[in-house]
Amino acid sequence: MSFAALALVGAVAILGPLLALPRGWRLPVVLGELAGGIALGPTGANLLHARDGTFTFLADIGFALVMFVAGSHVPVRDVALRAASRTGVLRALGVGVLSAALGVVLAKAFGTGHAPLYAVLLASSSAALILPIVDSLGLGGPAVLQLLPQVAIADATCIVALPLAVDPAHAGRAALGALAVLASATLLLAILWYLERTGLRRRAHKVSEQRKFALELRVNLVLLFGLAALATGTHVSIMLAGFSFGLVVAAVGEPRRLARQLFAVTEGFFGPLFFVWLGASLDLSDLARHPALIGLGLALGAGAVATHAAMRLTGQPVPTALLSAAQLGVPVAAATIGAQSGVLRPGEPAALLLGALVTVAVAVLSARLAARSGAPAGGAPPWPEGGPAPGTAGTDGV
Repeated sequence: MSFAALALVGAVAILGPLLALPRGWRLPVVLGELAGGIALGPTGANLLHARDGTFTFLADIGFALVMFVAGSHVPVRDVALRAASRTGVLRALGVGVLSAALGVVLAKAFGTGHAPLYAVLLASSSAALILPIVDSLGLGGPAVLQLLPQVAIADATCIVALPLAVDPAHAGRAALGALAVLASATLLLAILWYLERTGLRRRAHKVSEQRKFALELRVNLVLLFGLAALATGTHVSIMLAGFSFGLVVAAVGEPRRLARQLFAVTEGFFGPLFFVWLGASLDLSDLARHPALIGLGLALGAGAVATHAAMRLTGQPVPTALLSAAQLGVPVAAATIGAQSGVLRPGEPAALLLGALVTVAVAVLSARLAARSGAPAGGAPPWPEGGPAPGTAGTDGV
């Protein structure tokens, strides 16, 4: 990969913020980045080649960072959310049961044999997508307090389950690898918690701030890449490594300065590069050659909306239930793993993303409806406006 290609990737990635600029649209930035990658990949001009080793490695770094940031934004420390967690967990389980049944139906209907994968996709919710929508629209109240633990549980569970569902033939190996990654993440939680409790982390932070060492960023990147190395060595997606370490940091408390540094590294370069790479790895002409896969994508999107909307039977307001159907991280991860491993059929990764886009469109429209109507989902945001992002400590004042 040349510097010219890298500059081209950076330039086309700006399409993401441009499409997300109109506030009324509420579009995720990643949609423009994916579209840019598709336009420059084999679907379009064929200027970017996703199989380039350097391009792929940089995209893997971006993938790990994107999932780390998503995990760090899960509000695991929010006391108000714990009180509403029981209802949220039960709803996530209800969606999971419905998704398992529908996944079998879709796999048989389209003859793919990927029922476990479809079940995971249908059950997933994207915390990285839903939390910013809730925050930007100022949604709050009991319905949203119950929604957030539902989304967090669904997101975390589906991320753990995805490597097992993509390739069931090697589920045993993937399960052992997942256990190794999760055990290592738990050990890191204990270590970081000790450093926080003893004040060693705060002392290191002050020295780093005074001397401009960026010490916390360096240490966290080392730990993240170490978990990613363990994941790849045990044949598990780096998605799990990134997300689990993000949850660890969220549980301990992420300093604001570190959050800003990670935001700059991820959103400024590696994250956009990953999504452009993902777009370039998709050949949408496969959908034209296999039109049934267009139906698969639409069915996955509609199925995810339907399974989440069924929680209306438990008393969940319709706009909130539809918002919980928004998914992006898990389908993106599934498409990435499928593109890298060749487990999925030609065009199937694009079908997975098509289904995700259906859920994003429905979620954006339902969230706007909830905000305008001031229905049960409306009200004050579940965390202080202008305060630290959910999952951050917000205690170091820098």
